[in-house]
Amino acid sequence: MTVLQELAMRPAPAGRWSWNATVATRLFLAGTVIFTLLVGANLATPLYPLLQERIGFDSVGVTVAFTAYVVALIGGLVLFGHWSDHIGRRAALVLAVVVGLAGGFVFGTADSLPQLVAGRSLQGLAVAIGTGASAAALRDLMPSRPEWASRFTLLSSSGGVAAGPVIGGLLSLLPEHTQAPFAVHSVLLLGLLVPLLLLDARPAINPAPAGQGRSYLRPRRPALARSARGTFWLAAVTGFVSFAVFGFCLSLAPGYFAQIMQADSRPLIGLLAAVTLGCSALSQLLSLRGRFLVPAGLLLLGVSVLLIAAAGALESPLLLVLASISAGLGQGAAFRVVFNDVAGAVEPSRHAQVISAVYIVTYLGSAVPVLGLGLAVKFWGLQPSVTGFAIPIAAACAVLALVAHRRTRPAGVVP
Repeated sequence: MTVLQELAMRPAPAGRWSWNATVATRLFLAGTVIFTLLVGANLATPLYPLLQERIGFDSVGVTVAFTAYVVALIGGLVLFGHWSDHIGRRAALVLAVVVGLAGGFVFGTADSLPQLVAGRSLQGLAVAIGTGASAAALRDLMPSRPEWASRFTLLSSSGGVAAGPVIGGLLSLLPEHTQAPFAVHSVLLLGLLVPLLLLDARPAINPAPAGQGRSYLRPRRPALARSARGTFWLAAVTGFVSFAVFGFCLSLAPGYFAQIMQADSRPLIGLLAAVTLGCSALSQLLSLRGRFLVPAGLLLLGVSVLLIAAAGALESPLLLVLASISAGLGQGAAFRVVFNDVAGAVEPSRHAQVISAVYIVTYLGSAVPVLGLGLAVKFWGLQPSVTGFAIPIAAACAVLALVAHRRTRPAGVVP
């Protein structure tokens, strides 16, 4: 089945040669696509100081460029998040890679803030198309091990977000500092297209009846059983709060970290920005269990964010690093459990649609608070704004921890 036939939701002609890859290879491709797209979407994190100097914009411009990516991502999840349920996982992943190539080209060659915004928007659309498709493909390929499917999903996504700033900082040492990272990344995306196009695609899990393709691809509200709604909203709001922290790490934190470390090395700043996200990704490999894991993880995240703010006031690099590590471990442990609960409560035919809906709320956390933080920095400075950001985040983590604790209380226990 060709990609064009999948996109048009038409049956494939008989006898076409294709590559019938193993399950392990399909798992690798599904995880690698979203990992690579998220690496590309976050290459710019350590490059913003260079772009500010070359193009000329302030902290508000940084948050506008970052928020453009998140807004496009959210819009893309609304419009396209459910498509892979109907056109097939392979076609959605190919489409995501093609749009990602366009986004990297526009951003890497930009010489104005509007062009940066356009490039970031295309990158957001690419990640939106690939997010639901990748998560759903991993779940399809591991039907008997849903928890590990969720682990691989979060490992690929968090790992890609964490690796982006580190790789961007290293590649910025090449000539053409702000363009080289995107050129290298484009080569990698082109390399991924080859096996995807050769792959023998599996049929869509919820194909549209003949003549009803357009109606199936229209945006739709996720249909949830009443018993799953509480699980959905706990996961979505936990994602919102924790991704507000991630958004800070990927936008204004490099300048904040450089100020505390008294360093301007782009690889070092990219590494520091990635510590929290990297620890979140690595936590997916830990088999942490227990009834109190979600409340404990949320409380650890809240306390750690307060300590990140305190590290600036105390000018303590050690406290900054330790707090960044603990924030990632707390977020990763808590979000894995609530994400897996949602994934397990949804039937396979709606998996991409519902997971995309979780990420719509989650990624709002990377947009609204971060844009407000950028405006605050302009009026009150970096350290007071980071402190003002940390306090409500910690309070929200405490409230969510209480909600999670109540939901996990054994039946018959009276508060």
